[in-house]
Parts: sequence; structure tokens; C-alpha cells
Amino acid sequence: MFARVAQLFVIKNKFEAFLVIFGLANGAVERGVHYLQQYPGPGGWLLFAVCPIAVFMAGVRIIDSLDRQRAEEG
Repeated sequence: MFARVAQLFVIKNKFEAFLVIFGLANGAVERGVHYLQQYPGPGGWLLFAVCPIAVFMAGVRIIDSLDRQRAEEG
């Protein structure tokens, strides 16, 4: 039963990966907006810029892992 529930949290194809990345990006932009409110000026803009960059790095890793998994399977 636990294995069936765990399968719900496995990213199986690129469409699911892009949905996860989209959700991460929305959260990162929201966090960046809060940084702009808390830290007005260049510091806030710098923190705002770092949030989406982290999502880009995570997104590349997710897609790369899917490509590697698919290459190993066949």
C-alpha cells in the first residue's frame, strides 16, 4: 500500500516535470515579491533575481534526471 502511495510522488514524464517546475516558479516569484516589499532597493531586487535562478537550476536537474532515466531504460 505504501508503494502505491509513493508512486504518486514520482515524476514520470516531462509534462509532469514542467508542472512541478511551473509550481516552483510561481512560489519563487511570490517569494521574490515579498523580498521586494521587505527590502526595497537593490538588495530586494538582487534577492528577487536569485529566486527564479534557483528554480532554473532545479528545473534543469529534474529534466536531466528524466532524460538519463529514459536513456538507461531503453
